[in-house]
Amino acid sequence: MNLLYRESGKPRAYVTIFFVVTNVAIWCVMEFFGDTLSGSYILEHGGMYPAFILEQGEWYRLFTSIFIHFGADHLANNMIILLATGDKLEDAVGKWRFFLIYIGAGLCGNLLSLYEMVKTGDYAVGAGASGAIFGVIGALVWIAVRNHGQFEGLTTRGLLLMILLCLYYGFTTMGVDNWAHMGGALSGFTLCVLLTFFMKTPVEEVIF
Repeated sequence: MNLLYRESGKPRAYVTIFFVVTNVAIWCVMEFFGDTLSGSYILEHGGMYPAFILEQGEWYRLFTSIFIHFGADHLANNMIILLATGDKLEDAVGKWRFFLIYIGAGLCGNLLSLYEMVKTGDYAVGAGASGAIFGVIGALVWIAVRNHGQFEGLTTRGLLLMILLCLYYGFTTMGVDNWAHMGGALSGFTLCVLLTFFMKTPVEEVIF
């Protein structure tokens, strides 16, 4: 996969590349100075943890944890999916809308994860961009719906199946934050609906 150019030869979306580069750079720095597979190390450097957020007021962790990853495999899997899906969404909705969807979905996914951990009392250190990435996929579902069920080779059915398969994998695998994934997908879809309906530029001029 070419990082800078699409198969058509057009440059890739800059905000998507910015997020990929930022995530990779942060992981490289953290890995150089410590062990990114260590929960305590992740927590020390901005990972999400209910007790620190609710009892110490460290709400910034809902944001910083979006850019932190547990090991190289976690990072690589997320960045490959982000590059493939984020590039399409940013091309469809524009840079600022994409930025708002990505960050908004990441925060909403973390909030739902936080709520569920507090509800069940099952606390864990959370980190990763997957909530935001599920938000990108959720937003693409809406773009595909608006584009008669298909957009740049992606179909509404295929995107929904992707979400369901990822959630199924998460529910059958230890250590996967499905609540962040579900919160990200739902909020990404909702944010995309709101941003493409109520901003001044007509949706059709952006999508087609």
